[in-house]
Amino acid sequence: MRFAQRSNWNIEETELARAHRERLNAGLTVADLTASNPTRCGFTYAPDLLDALSNPCALDYDPHPRGLLSARQAVCEYYASHGAVVAPEQVILTTSTSEAYSYLFRLLCDPGTEILAPQPGYPLFDFLATLDDVRLSSAPLIYDHGWQMDPEGFRRAITSDTRAIVLVHPNNPSGHFTRPWEARELARLCREHDLSLIVDEVFLDYALSGSAASPGSFAAGLEDVPVFVVSGLSKICGLPQMKAAWIVATGPQRTAALDRLEIIADTFLSMNAPVQHALPAWLGRRGEIQRQILARATHNLAELDRQLAAEPVVRRLSVDGGWYAVLRIAAVQPDEVTVREVLERGVWVHPGYFFGLPASGWLVISLLAPEPVFRNGMITLLDYLGTNQRR
Repeated sequence: MRFAQRSNWNIEETELARAHRERLNAGLTVADLTASNPTRCGFTYAPDLLDALSNPCALDYDPHPRGLLSARQAVCEYYASHGAVVAPEQVILTTSTSEAYSYLFRLLCDPGTEILAPQPGYPLFDFLATLDDVRLSSAPLIYDHGWQMDPEGFRRAITSDTRAIVLVHPNNPSGHFTRPWEARELARLCREHDLSLIVDEVFLDYALSGSAASPGSFAAGLEDVPVFVVSGLSKICGLPQMKAAWIVATGPQRTAALDRLEIIADTFLSMNAPVQHALPAWLGRRGEIQRQILARATHNLAELDRQLAAEPVVRRLSVDGGWYAVLRIAAVQPDEVTVREVLERGVWVHPGYFFGLPASGWLVISLLAPEPVFRNGMITLLDYLGTNQRR
């Protein structure tokens, strides 16, 4: 059998993944400071939340390529709460933001053309781009009293093959909300090079207390720039298992783009009726889980800062929103070695290179873990770093 080159990945288990699996299989405790699934983090979901799936209308199969109108109207109401006016015809429903990206890559890119994505960033983009025969290039986010884009770095990264810039607002893992001046720079670059802007806003609702950044939505549009906003229930409602997301299209040639997206969506018809009928109810109740997640992330961030005050060899970088924090540690050894040695002490963290950071000097932790797990995990982590970073 001959396989497509696009699927020619190295699928061998990494040493880190193997060490983590073996520890779990041995029944040894692991304080998971990488947790990203809200359904596994001890939050309370309403007992009647799944009742929304029992709508008898879902027994009638009447597929709509853009998605059920009532579901798209609920998405519009969500954006209205963020000050953005969106009409139902601007919305295309998808089963996930990953599928939304794939639709957009197919809409905007011919095989071999490029998508530009800031680094650090989420590694999923690499796989999505490869599957759609698109090249992924990177542009730098820099840290100088907070994260920010490097406009000239972006400009240098753009080539004649670039078709779009992908932005995560707030960024994962840095938690950096795009500032107004950055949005203006991005708009200028898009107009100058005839690019579209794809904005992932899955963490939009999770602005952390004390953040000075305004978490406005790009669904409000940018002047003379095609903008495609993607988001979904996975983060907004803490329901990754319900597989519901969307694209919101704004800007010039919006109608032509949506017509083409409708054909792409109609080709797959991946949305199921029960989830679409339930989507308005779930979006309407999003505050129930969001309040819990924000309280947890805020508490754990404060606990992190409290512990860091006594351990000067580790520094937390500024974060505006989301549920991750980036730690700057001494680059005395590869971060993979650090993560392995910390795992042997019962704590699981991300090495920074997983998100495109350098191979040494960076760790990424989740703020979602239950508070006692987070507190004790950080005690162990900082005890290790305080001892070993001074070697």
